[in-house]
Amino acid sequence: MHIRITTGLFIILLLFICFLLLLTQVITETGHTKPIHEAIDEQISVDHIALPTNSYIYDQHGTLISEIYQAENRIPLAYDKMPTHVIDAFIATEDRNFYDHKGFDLTAIVRALMINIENNSIEQGASTITQQLVRNVFLSHEQSYNRKLSELLYAYQFEQHYDKEEIIALYINTIYFQHGVYGIEAASRYYFGRSTDELSLAEIAFLSAIPNNPTYYNPLTNKDKTKERQHWILQKMIEVEAITEEEYELALVEPIQLEVTKKTDHYPDYVTYIHHEFTELVATQDGYADRLRTADASARESIRHELDQKVESLYREGIIIETALNPMIQEQTIETISNQLPESDVEGVGIVIDHTTNEIVAITGGKQYNKFDFHRAYQATRQPGSAIKPLLVFAPYLAESNASIHSSINANNLCIESYCPKNYGGGQYGTVTIETALKHSYNTAAVRLLMRTGIETSFQYIDDLRFEHLHQSDYHLPAALGGLTYGVTPLELTNAYTTFANEGKFQPAKGIRQVTDLDGNILYQWEETSTQVWDQATNTKMRTLLHKVVTEGTGKKAYLAHSYIGGKTGTTNNYHDAWFIGLTDRYTTGVWVGKDQPQSLGNVYQRSPHLLIWRDVMSAIH
Repeated sequence: MHIRITTGLFIILLLFICFLLLLTQVITETGHTKPIHEAIDEQISVDHIALPTNSYIYDQHGTLISEIYQAENRIPLAYDKMPTHVIDAFIATEDRNFYDHKGFDLTAIVRALMINIENNSIEQGASTITQQLVRNVFLSHEQSYNRKLSELLYAYQFEQHYDKEEIIALYINTIYFQHGVYGIEAASRYYFGRSTDELSLAEIAFLSAIPNNPTYYNPLTNKDKTKERQHWILQKMIEVEAITEEEYELALVEPIQLEVTKKTDHYPDYVTYIHHEFTELVATQDGYADRLRTADASARESIRHELDQKVESLYREGIIIETALNPMIQEQTIETISNQLPESDVEGVGIVIDHTTNEIVAITGGKQYNKFDFHRAYQATRQPGSAIKPLLVFAPYLAESNASIHSSINANNLCIESYCPKNYGGGQYGTVTIETALKHSYNTAAVRLLMRTGIETSFQYIDDLRFEHLHQSDYHLPAALGGLTYGVTPLELTNAYTTFANEGKFQPAKGIRQVTDLDGNILYQWEETSTQVWDQATNTKMRTLLHKVVTEGTGKKAYLAHSYIGGKTGTTNNYHDAWFIGLTDRYTTGVWVGKDQPQSLGNVYQRSPHLLIWRDVMSAIH
């Protein structure tokens, strides 16, 4: 019974092939009917082939810091970049008539069918390289005659749309080499740590052995089996005169030394932030950000999902993200935070912005940070304490009043209705200069200055600084001391201080320089936009005040000799947060120290780790 069914299927398949050949001949002779590939085109489309491809993130020196891929590690290799031996190895072993057939090899099919009928099974498929390619890209690997018939149609159609060079290149880029590796180039880098053009004939033949049965010929577990098939491949290459006898003999005795190279993925703090920023960049340039701003709550989730899908599709298509990461500064910041904060429950964040270029050159997410964990630099909102005073209180007051930094302000206690702020330690200091009020961070003086300027007016100045979590409920006097509803992120606060380094102008600092496709064509790039927040006179006064904080005030422990240095400390109630945001002539650097669940820093605060971290990082990079 089985023999009768198998024979019937064989006859059907044979008649189908004869029908194709006859139809092709009739069309050629009459010229009055649609070409067969046009007829098939109406039912089968092979125009769009999108192979998942690796994407890459580079630092400011052009060094690869992260490869991006999910299930498929693939590095496409163009035909003209493929070593001749790679192409010869697969043609010699998989499809010697590759350059002569139109997608399927009738002689090989008949021979395979006879063997299958004899064994009452589907042991041999006689698939050409084109058939294998369409099976990998469009079809399943099911062993059935229905699938084989579909495969023949697809293969024939494929040959009408693509030339042989395109087909062999696509095939070699789609085949599986075990361990999530697809294509010869990714296999070469994974198993040997080198590009394909650096491989010897022996190494090429060795790699070419794997796709026939990736589990059985897995070089990491069955290297002897892989070696056996390598010898067989070399023999086949001699038979088709792709190599000489001398090349064959040398390849046989050449030792194969594997050097397995895992996925490149360094600097998880910075790379995690870059993934976040890339999503922001796509959202801004492709209109998702505008849609999210105007959409109601019910539509936002759908838009965000659409944005995520867009980002993932870009990663799969293959992109290069060029960043401003300075590895030395990144490593120094991480090491310094770890050294200064040995306590397991105390966290720290450091952000270094090169304000001459408005680029984030280093950013940390927390101690011993793992990729895609909660990133404290841009995701944590914390109360800024007195670190908000230069931005919300002193600069707006000087801008509105044009007062001198030596003008007076009362630093005694005060009560405004039920709000009665106190200075640190409860001290009352009488009438002091604005310079003294800031460098010693007198709270009552800051509240009085905010009252003089006006809450609404003061907040209008920092509206341009892009604090995303400010709320209408923050428009009250406690804001002068950092009393905000949600708080600010360390990145936001550090970026805001760059205005004092850039003549009062604010420009969002970015980590991404540009995003290109794999051919170097620019796809995305931030538009440079700046806003004048402080006038020149105000900014000059603020730089003097911030310098005094470091030389004579609360920030003295951060001092280091430099052409310019300035900054401001910040401490929240019960010592939950310790801040220092400071700047030199080139860098604006922010440091935050605290616990994830706000609690007192206790004795940790007494040694001023926020100031020491800032000083040590700045000393190392200047």
